[in-house]
Amino acid sequence: MAKGGNLYVCQACGGAHPKWSGRCDSCGAWNTLVEEIAADGAPRPTARGPKRRLALAPLDGPVQGPERRPTGIGELDRVTGGGLVAGSALLIAGDPGIGKSTLLLQAAASLAQTAAVVYISGEEAIDQLRLRAGRLGLRTAPVQLAATAAVDDIAATLDAPQPPQVVIVDSVQTLFTGDLDSAPGTVAQVRASAQVLIRLAKRHGFVLLLVGHVTKEGMIAGPKVLEHMVDTVLYFEGERGHPFRIVRAVKNRFGPTDEIGVFEMTDAGLREVANPSALFLAEREHDVSGSAVFAGMEGSRPVLVEIQALIAPTGFATPRRAVVGWDAARLAMLLAVLEARCGMSFATADVFLNVAGGFRVAEPAADLAVAAAVASAALARPLPAETVVFGEIGLSGEVRAVTRADARLKEAAKLGFAGAIVPSRRAPGAPAGLRLSEISHVGDLLALLRQTADEGGGRRAERRPRHG
Repeated sequence: MAKGGNLYVCQACGGAHPKWSGRCDSCGAWNTLVEEIAADGAPRPTARGPKRRLALAPLDGPVQGPERRPTGIGELDRVTGGGLVAGSALLIAGDPGIGKSTLLLQAAASLAQTAAVVYISGEEAIDQLRLRAGRLGLRTAPVQLAATAAVDDIAATLDAPQPPQVVIVDSVQTLFTGDLDSAPGTVAQVRASAQVLIRLAKRHGFVLLLVGHVTKEGMIAGPKVLEHMVDTVLYFEGERGHPFRIVRAVKNRFGPTDEIGVFEMTDAGLREVANPSALFLAEREHDVSGSAVFAGMEGSRPVLVEIQALIAPTGFATPRRAVVGWDAARLAMLLAVLEARCGMSFATADVFLNVAGGFRVAEPAADLAVAAAVASAALARPLPAETVVFGEIGLSGEVRAVTRADARLKEAAKLGFAGAIVPSRRAPGAPAGLRLSEISHVGDLLALLRQTADEGGGRRAERRPRHG
């Protein structure tokens, strides 16, 4: 038994064990158990004391909404549900160099105009923070800075009669507490450090923003319980080769979890993108086969993105299926549907699929747009000009209706699109000036492509592949 009631905690999964062993019984990892010293005064399940009855409240009672503090950055407020809630803890995670510190420094400068803001960095010195603020033009913002990784010192500073109203800690994986012997970034240190700061935020009512690192698999480094401890989890996404950055909420106790905020990385920092559709379609080529514009939904916001497909003869025994920005398994399913229900063949062809602009699409409403791009590339026939596509495809080839069809069509009409290929069971109310092509089977899509090519005089800008 561990002395003094201490436990041995696995640094891979967070499982607790009463004694040390070479292998963790929870996850099977070797040499990952580290002794964790129990904090003095911590509540124990076996502790005996006076018991009190809980005051129960009815479900049907008055409700008071949480008090929110707008950040001054519209896209960040959209993701958080309208602003930051007092006493809440937010975790913002993303790849190294994606712009997490830049975003939070800009938010801190904006919040400091109406609130007391403290920015604590465990990775950079104060001079480095000032240099970044100078590049962003924020040197005059009344933000208080500190550079330390000792969570005990941070807690002593924040546990004051007049604590700040917003606290930013960059990052939680660099913090350590003297109660534990393990190194910073381990499961025990991350959990204990976050618990101390979150408890302070709840007691004093200030907003706590924690920066989190991610692993090479894209998951937040540290214990999974860290995501359960905080109120909101935001992922900061983006591709190195693209200036676009997307803040996506995966957990939010005070707002929706399907909203996104879109930013553009510039020399002067992150700039809000009010109309993401126009940005993602800015460099789109017209009248080219293998290209389809998908009208998608991200929360309450319609977003139009270009989906590109390329079909090429394979030089391998097994054809390649390369996908960027979409689900590879769903592409394999759609190719099987096109082969079984429409007579197309991809057995001797490599299929490449890309969502332009570094955007990631997850909803099944993109099935019809992907099928349109693939069929257009295989037949070397462009889609009708200025046309958006959306719809879900079943295994029998039927095209199913999707939600929020009206919002998708309104966004397409606003951006100047003249047509839309939609499921036949779509919601009524198409905007004026938008020509609709309603289809019920994926085979109707191929017939529409052939009809468009015949009406256009048989355009063959590219050599048609032998398959299809």
